[in-house]
Amino acid sequence: MDRKDVGILAMDIYFPPSCVQQEALEAHDGASKGKYTIGLGQDCMAFCSEVEDVISMSLTVVNSLLKKYKIDPKLIGRLEVGSETVIDKSKSIKTWLMQIFEESGNSDIEGVDSSNACYGGTAALLNCVNWVESNSWDGRYGLVVCTDSAVYAEGPARPTGGAAAIAMLIGPNAPISFESKYRASHMAHVYDFYKPDLASEYPVVDGKLSQTCYLMALDSCYRQFCNKYEKIAGKQFSICDAEYFVFHSPYNKLVQKSFARLYYNDFLRNCSSVDDDAKEKLQSFSNLTGEESYQSRDLEKASQQVAKHLHDIKVQPSTLLPKQIGNMYTASLYAALASVLYNKHDSLNGQRIVMFSYGSGLTSTMFSLRLNNGQHPFSLSNIASVLDVTEKLQSRHEVSPSRSCLSFTCF
Repeated sequence: MDRKDVGILAMDIYFPPSCVQQEALEAHDGASKGKYTIGLGQDCMAFCSEVEDVISMSLTVVNSLLKKYKIDPKLIGRLEVGSETVIDKSKSIKTWLMQIFEESGNSDIEGVDSSNACYGGTAALLNCVNWVESNSWDGRYGLVVCTDSAVYAEGPARPTGGAAAIAMLIGPNAPISFESKYRASHMAHVYDFYKPDLASEYPVVDGKLSQTCYLMALDSCYRQFCNKYEKIAGKQFSICDAEYFVFHSPYNKLVQKSFARLYYNDFLRNCSSVDDDAKEKLQSFSNLTGEESYQSRDLEKASQQVAKHLHDIKVQPSTLLPKQIGNMYTASLYAALASVLYNKHDSLNGQRIVMFSYGSGLTSTMFSLRLNNGQHPFSLSNIASVLDVTEKLQSRHEVSPSRSCLSFTCF
């Protein structure tokens, strides 16, 4: 059986039709103007009503993907779900999704749920890709679902909520294929965001620690990714060797800081991607220890400034859905990827996208994708058409914070 170009054949996304404008949320919370829109970099936040949850979103998006790409349910051999939204402490979300396959008589589907904060979707995706690449593959498709509803208690983290479900079909000859040799992970034991109280859906969050952990994991993954690339390709890797960078997006400001951090890493590695003017502006930060660099606001500001011209080209196209929906936990990274596919599908042939997945606690992986136009229905243009992002965003209804969701009884 052909195992060439294993990766994502098809994608679809569902997010709730109810949303709140971040500007309205600022006013309702009595926050300073721009705190959520500029400070966090967010535009809008989606939320589940009382008739929606991660299961209903998952059922919707899987049904939609199978229908729109005309996939026979019998052709699914593995189904993996990534989620941190606990519906049942024992029964997996995957088992609810098996309802979709009952009519076709297909109960022979491997896989269950993967859980670790926002990383579960990546674990599910890598499991499916590894399955197709392995001797266990039976020739059928893998299916990955990332589903979460991000809800926070009252306080500074609340505006970083959101909700969505994404489904991805996995197989060979994919228009979005994995460069499996270029993959690097960083795992550690940290309490930066966690949910010890199973009776509550709210997490315990140390925002400052979580941001530091995220950037530390990013540094570690990038160093290892570059080392692996250089051993295999025989040349130095820099941010100029990928057309796009896609980051897990708790909020957009952290995405901006993350790309700037990669630029700073390239500066420390003396890469040709860093021009002389940038070198001059970053020189005073060259001797900082790792810990000092994570706490330096001056470095943060300087690196974002010198990286901005590349950020606008290589990162901005990925920010559409995360800014409009909010943090989708496991779905956030793949909503960002969907944004690139939707915005740039006409010009992605032969290009590389570097992905960074992070889950608090902590787990992280950086991996690389190669894109080709593909063939219908598994083509970039058809994926963009099915995603139908503009129509889905425009058909939402805005809700005033005072009227419904700020009591969050609907959550």
